Amino acid sequence: MIAPLDNLVRTLARLPGLGRRSAERAALALVRDPEQLLDDLSTALAHAREHVRCCSECGGFTTADVNPCIICSGHGRDRTLICVVEEPGDIMAVERCGAFRGCYHALLGKLSPARMSGVAELRIKALLERVANQGVREVVLALSTDLEGDTTAGYLAEQLHVQGVRVTRLAFGLPADSGVGYSDPLTLKRALNGRQNV
Repeated sequence: MIAPLDNLVRTLARLPGLGRRSAERAALALVRDPEQLLDDLSTALAHAREHVRCCSECGGFTTADVNPCIICSGHGRDRTLICVVEEPGDIMAVERCGAFRGCYHALLGKLSPARMSGVAELRIKALLERVANQGVREVVLALSTDLEGDTTAGYLAEQLHVQGVRVTRLAFGLPADSGVGYSDPLTLKRALNGRQNV
């Protein structure tokens, strides 16, 4: 493969969800029709680099001219309720469900010794300061259910309980439109432990 194309493939393959073969297909589509795709992608990437920022308050995505973001500065939000997520993209996922009217806080990762991601690398200090200074009464932990997510949730709960804040975590259970036979044992165990009255 020629060097510029190989470089494009290697760069695309670094994106989450794109393996080498998917990155190769994407690169070939881009260079096949540069006026249609490559130029538009280059412009969009340059525009995003120039204008997209992380909100100074929640860590979610915003633009340079709207900081804090529209969620943090929006009216009708319950400022005493904060949903803690790992990444800014998680905020968009929770917002899409339409069930949460509080504010958010993106940690920008989770505690992970393997990735050398500790308390200092995450936005934990900023969260604790928000809770202490803004009269927060409840923090909802919307973190992944893997070992690192559980470790992060445990650490945050310990720190937040010291401040007298109610700490909750998203319920675990079966995904919508899924059956018991398709679920892994840990999901089933958590679904059973979190069962509700009907």
